[in-house]
Amino acid sequence: MKTLIANELSLSYGEDLIIDSLDISIPKGEVTVLIGGNGCGKSTLLRSLARLLKPKSGHIVLDNKDISKMRTKEVAKKMAILPQSPVTPEGLTVLQLVKQGRYPYQSWARQWSKQDEESVQTALEATNMLELKDRSVDSLSGGQRQRAWIAMTLAQNTDTLLLDEPTTYLDMTHQIEILDLLFDLNQEHGRTIVMVLHDINLACRYADHIVALKDKKVYAQGKPEEIVTCKMVQDVFDMTCDVREDPLFGTPMCIPHGKGRCLIKAAQKQASQISS
Repeated sequence: MKTLIANELSLSYGEDLIIDSLDISIPKGEVTVLIGGNGCGKSTLLRSLARLLKPKSGHIVLDNKDISKMRTKEVAKKMAILPQSPVTPEGLTVLQLVKQGRYPYQSWARQWSKQDEESVQTALEATNMLELKDRSVDSLSGGQRQRAWIAMTLAQNTDTLLLDEPTTYLDMTHQIEILDLLFDLNQEHGRTIVMVLHDINLACRYADHIVALKDKKVYAQGKPEEIVTCKMVQDVFDMTCDVREDPLFGTPMCIPHGKGRCLIKAAQKQASQISS
């Protein structure tokens, strides 16, 4: 079953065509990762799937409905998006930020409710941000700040989460922390997660479904074991590599070719063997 489907989707900024007649299907209840070289349109595609960018042509279907014909609050109750490097108003606390996730449910007829309070509480607990709820967001570390924003999207209580490079600017520890959190949300709560990642190996480790973009279209989409090959990496990223099995996870692991100390040592060892 598919949550999001794009048919013959073309996206542009002015006359600059970014995505051209693209077809994509996002499986329901799975983790999908968009990969591709810089400027290939990953973030643009994600914004369009969230209805933040109007297509030049084509259609996007969310839960069997044309997303362009849905009300904004109806979309926001089904799908939440976390943009890349979101900016927090100065002085805003974690609790105040997370409460903003309940905006789609507010109206003149329906003010703040017990259900809103419970959703915020659940989001704070799921992201381990309860003890930090009274801290200002701009005083937090990078990993904590990302968790606060993810808590806000969780408070929206949607079945689908879209995240644009959620690990950008984070060190290795915080990258794994955020990805583990998203993995748990998928496994324990069945959330459909679509995110953009630059690290192919992390994409393979966490994704059920990978979509590789190249030349304004989908180059390949499917399970990591099916599409992550040396040829795919060469074609999509213009990089030679070896693809082996990750010894810990059994997923594809990309080992890029290039210069480095190991190459120098190997050359020295070879020269020593020849001379002897």
